[in-house]
Formats: sequence, C-alpha cells, structure tokens
Amino acid sequence: MALPETDVHRIRRWARERVPEHLWNEVTVEVDVSDRHVDIVEVRPPWDGVGEHTRFPIARLRYTKSTGHWAIYWRDRNLKFHEYEHKRPTTNVQALLDHIETSGDPIFWG
Repeated sequence: MALPETDVHRIRRWARERVPEHLWNEVTVEVDVSDRHVDIVEVRPPWDGVGEHTRFPIARLRYTKSTGHWAIYWRDRNLKFHEYEHKRPTTNVQALLDHIETSGDPIFWG
C-alpha cells in the first residue's frame, strides 16, 4: 500500500522544522516511512562521538487506505506502539502533527 505522497512530504517538512538548523549537529527529528505508517524519530549523535546515532521513536502515524484516515500511535517503554486515544483518526495529517507538537502531552516529547 502506498502512502499519500503529499502527506508524506508534509510530515517530512514538519519533522525537519522541529529543530533549528544551527542545532542539527546535536539533535534532529526524522521520519522513517514504511508501507502503512510513518515513524517520527528523534536522532542524536553518540554522547562520546563514537558509534552510531541513537534513534528514539516519538510517535507513529498510521494510514488506513480504505478510509483515507491517519491515526496517531504512541510508543511504550518496550518500544511497542499503541493507538493514541486523545485524538481521533482524521484525513487531515496536519491536524495530527499539530496535536503532537502543541498538545503538551509528555507521552510524545517527554
């Protein structure tokens, strides 16, 4: 199943804008795209400069092709995703991105 390209582009742009460019060497927000969902991931370099960057999942946006709806999923401490019940699925992916950014719910940004 292919995700709507315009929505994926919107999610990528939103993620890129979460961190000011002058801080990109310290932290970035990226997206991992699969067939049915997009994971929003915080990426940080290794604290000692050795090894690989850490990738910490913040949220998942899952797309249902039959309805055209996007839904938010949150990640638990075991890295398992669960549907987020405080925001209903919608065809407007920007509304979900806005909720993740402005809701103040620590489940996303801690």
